[in-house]
Amino acid sequence: MSSRSLNKVMLIGNLTRDPEVRYTPQGTAVATFGMATNRSWSSGEGGERQEDVQFHRIVAWSKLAEIVGQLLFKGRKVYIEGRLQTRKFTGQDGQQREITEIVAENMMILDNRTRDGQPAGSGDDFVGVDDSATATPTGDDQSAPPAPKKAAKKSTPVAAAESGSDEVNVEDIPF
Repeated sequence: MSSRSLNKVMLIGNLTRDPEVRYTPQGTAVATFGMATNRSWSSGEGGERQEDVQFHRIVAWSKLAEIVGQLLFKGRKVYIEGRLQTRKFTGQDGQQREITEIVAENMMILDNRTRDGQPAGSGDDFVGVDDSATATPTGDDQSAPPAPKKAAKKSTPVAAAESGSDEVNVEDIPF
């Protein structure tokens, strides 16, 4: 008997630190960064407003990691879609540790800030990397995310990420 399962995480929040991009010995890019999400509520009528903040560790791989390293910075508001992953490792002190992180599969920038705080692009840049894909998704594919609405003369990060090139060209970024 086959049973279905689902491991999907969707977060909207702000980066708590700049992404750190490293490379494996095989040359695969890995980006890690922190993200904070919050929720607020009031406890009944006239109750005091309360807020809870959750901190998340996000990991992106391959071309998405390179794009994250180029476009994201502390304070930037983003949408991250991915899956939960828990792994065990031995710390530098010899202790066994366990960490839960979100492995990012898609990213959308939700603000229009630049590193120096000035406004930029429209904020609807969706970046998803499917390592099995070799071409940009078409409108015929029901599983492909919708293409961002941009001027026809500009390339999107999705096309740059899935073009097969190992390098992301700054000119391919739509803002």
